[in-house]
Amino acid sequence: MKPVPALAATLAAALALSATAVVGLAAPASASSSEAASSPASASADPLESYRRQPLAWAACQDGQLAAAGAECASLTVPLDYREPRGRTLSLAVSRIRAADPAARRGILQTNPGGPGNRGLDMPVAVRAAMAPATAAAYDIIGMDPRGVGASGGLDCGLTRGSWLRSVGTDRAGFEQAWTLAEADADACWARYPDLLPHLTTRNTARDVDVLRAALGEQRTSFFGQSYGALLGAVYAQLYPGRVDRLVLDSTPDPARYGVRLFQDMGGANERALDDFAAWAAPRHATYGLGATPAAVRATVEGLVRRAQAAPIAIDGFLLDDRMLPFLLAVCQGDDRDDADYADVLRRLLDAADGKPVQAGPLLHELLSAVLTPSPEAGADLAAAIGILCDDVTVPHSPQWYRDAVERARPTQPVFGPVYNSPTPCASWRRTPAEPPVDVHPAVPALQLHATGDTHAPYQGALALHARMPASRLLTVPGRVHTVYLTGYSPCAARAVDTYLSTGALPPADAVC
Repeated sequence: MKPVPALAATLAAALALSATAVVGLAAPASASSSEAASSPASASADPLESYRRQPLAWAACQDGQLAAAGAECASLTVPLDYREPRGRTLSLAVSRIRAADPAARRGILQTNPGGPGNRGLDMPVAVRAAMAPATAAAYDIIGMDPRGVGASGGLDCGLTRGSWLRSVGTDRAGFEQAWTLAEADADACWARYPDLLPHLTTRNTARDVDVLRAALGEQRTSFFGQSYGALLGAVYAQLYPGRVDRLVLDSTPDPARYGVRLFQDMGGANERALDDFAAWAAPRHATYGLGATPAAVRATVEGLVRRAQAAPIAIDGFLLDDRMLPFLLAVCQGDDRDDADYADVLRRLLDAADGKPVQAGPLLHELLSAVLTPSPEAGADLAAAIGILCDDVTVPHSPQWYRDAVERARPTQPVFGPVYNSPTPCASWRRTPAEPPVDVHPAVPALQLHATGDTHAPYQGALALHARMPASRLLTVPGRVHTVYLTGYSPCAARAVDTYLSTGALPPADAVC
């Protein structure tokens, strides 16, 4: 089990509105959603030409994992504001692992791990490790910490939590606390980065991807993205369709629901995941004592949340209340391969709630630490996630909107509705997006991978994106997992990715692995 969630996943995550309605990644009717490079005749007048032609000074990476993998690192200079390319600039950290066989080299494969806000500098190591040898031979694998993330001017807003997601509980005090914390997160970032925040958009990151492509001397780029990173890949393909070689989109959120509606979708997905887990746990009642029927297991979990409300659960020096317990449960149930670990966590928490002497064990201790006492790095990554998400989309600013959303969700989502409908820092954001988001419907070939039980990017979003990408193929993976290729969840899906990247051959039709 990976105890610390991928944000935006808590998209997570991941992953939009006017006053009361969410808008997706939609471009204005008067603007083109493609930003193709200038023609040769006008290249000399192109204000981005100096960025595209910049030399990259590659050197050994300072990160030990990258260095051990033989990666090189460099800095890429990009405009802070692409509308004013001769103004302030940003320095982005990029990495490269060269093709294993220079003679078989096809080109570059740019990557993004997700988030928004996840660091991508070391992603080439994981991608190379997952690849079949023939695929690794063909590509220079490129990583990048996106603008505002990690080594690319990463935000440090002084945040002391790793996610804004928390249950508002059942009383007004819980909601007010959630609102106050989210507002404080937004205010802390605006106090430190008023000039930077408006430019941390997905559209600008896609532009950075294209500047990097050009600086690497490539006419086209292949791209592998997972979670939010897959959404970034789809945005890139929309803006620069002629620059795309091969495109792999692993567990993409629905671009049209990116923002508040995506989080609301995650509430229902997590309730379904709890039911799925309950069906697994019931036949194992003799081992874990969670309930002999799926309904009994669910009742046990819901009862544990109520008990945490009445008296926070004390374990290993932590106090776990009903605000944070549902978020911890969501972290636990994201991958069905972890069901036994999830059951063990629940058993220990139940025993602790009963007042029994309980040791959390390494896994639960790490989970509690990540949820209740996150590291400064987790706070920095949360700041980056907030900056990107809130710059991309507009959300309702009325506390009543969120109260109403919670109450609408509560009857069918008793555990997770109060988490995924709670206020976000975007509700207190000080500016509307500087540019409209991108209307994602690229007419380029792509391979989509998606699991049916994904709790971070629900499967219905994959179907919606697939309908908007008629040249894509959707590979459906039965099961509960978020991101498929790098997790090793489906050998069938891994073979399809390697085949596509190696040969360019998409499956002849949509398929189920």
